[in-house]
Amino acid sequence: MQTMVTKTYYALGTAVTLTVDDDHTASLSAGNQLIRDYEDRLTVNRDGSEVMVVNHAAGDHPVAVTPSTYDLIKTALQVSRRQQGFNATIGPLVKLWHIGFTDARVPSDAAIRARLRRIDPTQVSLDETQHTVFLRQPGMELDLGAIAKGDIADAVARLWRTQGVQRGIIDLGGNLLVVGPGTHAGQWRLGIQSPEQARQVSLGVLTTPARSVVTSGIYERHLQVNGHDYHHMFDSQTGYPIANNLASVTIVSPRSIDGEIWTTLGFYQGLQAGLALITAQPDIEGIFVTKDHRVAVTPGLQDQFQLVDAGYRLEN
Repeated sequence: MQTMVTKTYYALGTAVTLTVDDDHTASLSAGNQLIRDYEDRLTVNRDGSEVMVVNHAAGDHPVAVTPSTYDLIKTALQVSRRQQGFNATIGPLVKLWHIGFTDARVPSDAAIRARLRRIDPTQVSLDETQHTVFLRQPGMELDLGAIAKGDIADAVARLWRTQGVQRGIIDLGGNLLVVGPGTHAGQWRLGIQSPEQARQVSLGVLTTPARSVVTSGIYERHLQVNGHDYHHMFDSQTGYPIANNLASVTIVSPRSIDGEIWTTLGFYQGLQAGLALITAQPDIEGIFVTKDHRVAVTPGLQDQFQLVDAGYRLEN
């Protein structure tokens, strides 16, 4: 089997690591450029991005965006309107708390209530012909942070396939997508992040064919104030971080965008309801980790997941 070449970049606010077979090294820089192009359009941290142009026009006029941005916004809104915990219009709340940035703070209840009035995915109009997006109420803001990495990883995989890449790894800061046959009899052996350890320290090992493996958890970005710990995954009904016993949720799926969506939905539901929800989805599997060190996996992963951290117990 060919040697693989890895290169690390910085994008999307994190370390991005791309790996391909050594006869496709040009695909590394091509993948990085594609990631940067998507980031330029989708980020909420640059005023000139397409998403921020839409946000600045809230309550005033529709904004035309590129087809790929339009399709992602459309998907995000469709999921948001299910009212199951995913909300693409949560931008005003994210900006208010600003967890992960130096000016993060715990807002007042009054400030949170004011922002919640601006969060409503039914108040967004889309035009399929013109590819326009219109936030109908002033002060509304899209935030695609819960779905963008998945869309970008899938786009890199599509690009690599057109370039003839037979085997590769796309790692967008914990959002992992593997392409082609793995090095273990065609399978990949992938570490699942431990919520209480440094990056690359595994809770368990997953053996899988080419799949997306997306993990979201309360350890990624958080704020500590007066002995309380506030994580970055918000409940758009309460305005506060989602309150349950979960530390992380990992979704294994063919597409990375689905992994992004279902980690959010599964996390919001909590352990039992989330496990049932993911189990009911075709070709979607999950690993749930609780704050009190329990691990539960959906039936399709019971023979593929091996717990390696003795501090946790597998419940299945």
